[in-house]
Amino acid sequence: MFHQNLQRTGVTTQIVKPPLLKVWNYKTGSYVNSSPAVSGGIVYVGSYDGNVYALNAKTGVMIWSYKTGTVVFSSPAVSGGVVYVGGDDANMYALNAKTGAKIWSFPTKGGITTSPAVSGGMVYFGSSDGNVYALDAKTGTSVWVYQTNAIIANFTPAVSNGIVYIGSDDGNVYALDAKTGARVWSYQTGINTATQTSPAVAGGLVYIGLWGGSLCALNAKTGAQVWNYPAGIQVASSPAVSNGVVYFGCSDSNVYALNAKTGTKLWSYKTGDQVASSPAISGNTIYIGSNDNYLYALNAKTGKKIWSYKTGDQIYLSSPAVADGLVYVGSMDSNVYAFGRHELPFSIIPAQTVMRVVQGNSQSATITVKLISGTTHPVKLSVSGLPKGATATFTKNPVTPKATTTLKIAASYNTKAGQYYTLTISGTSAGTTETAIISLWVDYAPQ
Repeated sequence: MFHQNLQRTGVTTQIVKPPLLKVWNYKTGSYVNSSPAVSGGIVYVGSYDGNVYALNAKTGVMIWSYKTGTVVFSSPAVSGGVVYVGGDDANMYALNAKTGAKIWSFPTKGGITTSPAVSGGMVYFGSSDGNVYALDAKTGTSVWVYQTNAIIANFTPAVSNGIVYIGSDDGNVYALDAKTGARVWSYQTGINTATQTSPAVAGGLVYIGLWGGSLCALNAKTGAQVWNYPAGIQVASSPAVSNGVVYFGCSDSNVYALNAKTGTKLWSYKTGDQVASSPAISGNTIYIGSNDNYLYALNAKTGKKIWSYKTGDQIYLSSPAVADGLVYVGSMDSNVYAFGRHELPFSIIPAQTVMRVVQGNSQSATITVKLISGTTHPVKLSVSGLPKGATATFTKNPVTPKATTTLKIAASYNTKAGQYYTLTISGTSAGTTETAIISLWVDYAPQ
């Protein structure tokens, strides 16, 4: 389901440590802004081509697809062998998780871009007709409807302690009784500050992003504002919460980490474009996409980038899902991607561990890239640690695994001689970097 659980905290018990390699990608017929849901070894995801797809989680092979009336922006939820997903054709669908056969559909009066929450035998979701719906999960019959004063777009409900939390374009955050739909409280975010994200509920607080450019924390019982962090520009990324820290992306291109109790900024990481994708927390790693086309892995404590992978287009609203040792995400390049960790897919083996070069001359050594775990991606080589005035070139670069290349190091007459230098040869392939260390001795030029 969207953001890992009903509280939408974005936290998974699965630990997948970067760096990662692409395991597979499946190309749909159009943009993928739906966030993948993984259940029983199957990845469920929607596409702008109007289909809901079920893909083998390990191989990416399509198991089935179901054609709706128009684009599928909603992220599926899977419960009890049923896939629940909204369509922009105004219908909420219940599909057999194994076969894709339609069990029931429920018509609303507006497109459904929110993702459903399934809890206690009920399906909760919002529609662009301005209503929050609660349906019987087995039959699809309406149990209750709550009308807001504007469309509900992209705001997936969170369910916690018998309360359904959801935002609306009318600028309100609503807390509704899950059984009856009665309003428990509502919080008006202010003029021109419509809610823009799905709420996350953790530690007695409700966290939600605002169009006006801030992240807001509300008391989950009363709706009273606890704090508001002004990011300065639109927040469309739904927050994730773990270990007393709330993480979210922003249209100013940053990923932020705030103290969950006080809203104090802990760190920020600048990507290359707007961030509307929502973070997934896996151990000490934050996975999040950006409109700069990259999927990022950031250190949750420091915000330092650990790894990234560039897709063919924006990772706009699709948010990563972590399951069964893999990370899944959709891209505007029409693909669904799966990434996994492979220990040492290749190694770099220098023919010699010490190279000697004379000022004004060059020396060469053979470098072998040894295949270990089956990667066929080319390996891009580089050298760091060179002394001033020295250069390094390769006869072939990048290098196909199982191949060799020749490293040539040239030293100028200005290169400081009479000492050793430690050089690092790095090879990068599909987001994974391996290194080898050699020593370089620079001799004085003959007088």
